[in-house]
Amino acid sequence: MSDAVLLDVEDGVATLTMNQPDRMNPVTGPISEGIENHLDTVEERDDVRCVVVEGAGGAFSAGGDIQGMKDRLEGDESLDEAVDQLERGLSETMVKLVTCTYPTVAKVDGPAVGAGANLAIGCDVVLASDSASIGFVFNQVGLSVDGGTSYLLPRVVGVNKAKELVFTGEILGAAEADDLGLFNHVYPDEEFEDQAGAMVDRIAAGPTVALSRAKRLIQDGIEKDLEQALHDEAAAQGVVFDSHDHREGVEAFLEDREPEFEGR
Repeated sequence: MSDAVLLDVEDGVATLTMNQPDRMNPVTGPISEGIENHLDTVEERDDVRCVVVEGAGGAFSAGGDIQGMKDRLEGDESLDEAVDQLERGLSETMVKLVTCTYPTVAKVDGPAVGAGANLAIGCDVVLASDSASIGFVFNQVGLSVDGGTSYLLPRVVGVNKAKELVFTGEILGAAEADDLGLFNHVYPDEEFEDQAGAMVDRIAAGPTVALSRAKRLIQDGIEKDLEQALHDEAAAQGVVFDSHDHREGVEAFLEDREPEFEGR
């Protein structure tokens, strides 16, 4: 497998590191395929409780490969082939990320733009450093949007603000992105790794079965009416009631101690 994306699993945390720093980790070709393949691997493991996505070399991801766009324009690839490649590449990667069984965390240190911005907000929690920035800059190269922008961005910032960010291509600094809800937390640069690591550890230490069900319920809830949401919540609890971590949580509460969840 290509080393464009590295996978490390330690203490229940699967870290996917985009590893093309000389190109600012473009979410195309090897990186898109690497994320997708590693997510498949993660889903098959029984020792994962949280997934982290990060970028190497001072950037999260610069999004599209501009040189690749130029090569396509000058080559003989048909429009149908280009669209098919997009759907089989980045689109499938985003679906696997958003629907990943486990809680996902983006660690954004440096720029996350274009498809890279979508990769960040496609995660369940987005942690950023003071040096982070984010922008949906497709208009700068005369493109519409892809990578799930039309689905993800309005759900975070609202429809009108999403349109503004896409129409202007504005790149937001960490503080402004935090105010809009694009980042969950922003940490000082010198504390980023420690603070983000503590948050990841906290999520990974939770009741994995329950969190996975809660994740799906929250994601799907926006499309449901109240009665359907309540029905689906009850059905999910029917599964979680039988989990080891539920029993541990109840016993820990009654014994006035911290629970020690095992992810099962």
